[in-house]
Amino acid sequence: MTALLLLPLLVPFALPALSWLALDRLAPGTALWVITSSAAALAGCSLAALGAFFLAGLLRLPYFAALGELVQPLHTASDRFVLPLAALSAGGLAGCAWTLARSVLRQTRAFRAARTEAGRRPAAGDLCVVDSPCPDAYALPGRPHRIVVTTGMLRSLDGAEREALFAHERAHNTGGHHFFLAAAELAAHCHPALRRVRDVVRLAVERAADEAAARAVGDRRLTARAIARAALAGQGGVAERPAFVSGAVSGPVPQRVEALLAPRGRRRAGGWVAVVLVACAAVSCVASATGVVDFHHRVEVAQGEAER
Repeated sequence: MTALLLLPLLVPFALPALSWLALDRLAPGTALWVITSSAAALAGCSLAALGAFFLAGLLRLPYFAALGELVQPLHTASDRFVLPLAALSAGGLAGCAWTLARSVLRQTRAFRAARTEAGRRPAAGDLCVVDSPCPDAYALPGRPHRIVVTTGMLRSLDGAEREALFAHERAHNTGGHHFFLAAAELAAHCHPALRRVRDVVRLAVERAADEAAARAVGDRRLTARAIARAALAGQGGVAERPAFVSGAVSGPVPQRVEALLAPRGRRRAGGWVAVVLVACAAVSCVASATGVVDFHHRVEVAQGEAER
């Protein structure tokens, strides 16, 4: 049981490097789905493993063993392994809960403030213009979706560049990119290795929106120029917003511009990276499920409800 449950805690450390490879070799939309799904699966498996270790240690204590109606000792690994792992798991779960709660509260406040600000402004379709000298633009999810842009940003771009910028932000809302960003943010609080994957997902989201904008306006160079000029204009800083809200200047802009200006069809074959990512998630899921089932069986044996 112990070896199986350690595997879901170790596999996530391979995900950051594999995620960067996937984004480099796969189409942005495909990479976004594969990376985010893998990160979410690994996050859930790591939580299951931590929970099993915590319960295994807890049931070694007389009070909780009586509470769990154990009529004989719970047979797991030696106490020299189980109890320290249980203590570490308890600390890990508490840390996850604390940082996640703080993040949810902070981002909920920021999202409400952004929706309130957008609600006070007149909208032309899905476009909401905020009178502010600070150049900024972002896709605001909710009902209805909004594209929020400041007058400072509008003054920084010409007409064609504005259309490319609007197409980029519409792609965020149409593609439901806030769900991917929220999943990556949640996974980042479940395992320390997945914090670096959050940055890959954010870049994948922006790359996917860049490609969608280039298709919408029919000009990759125009899209690249609009992104570059928007990023230069927004260097003075932007207002705080939730991690699941995509902004025009998010992610490493030079890398995004380079990808748009690169010759089409230059992407190297990367199907194997997707296979490896899916395999990592599958191995982690099988190991955690098998470990949890084995732990449950051991509890039943200790309760006298099953035979060895």
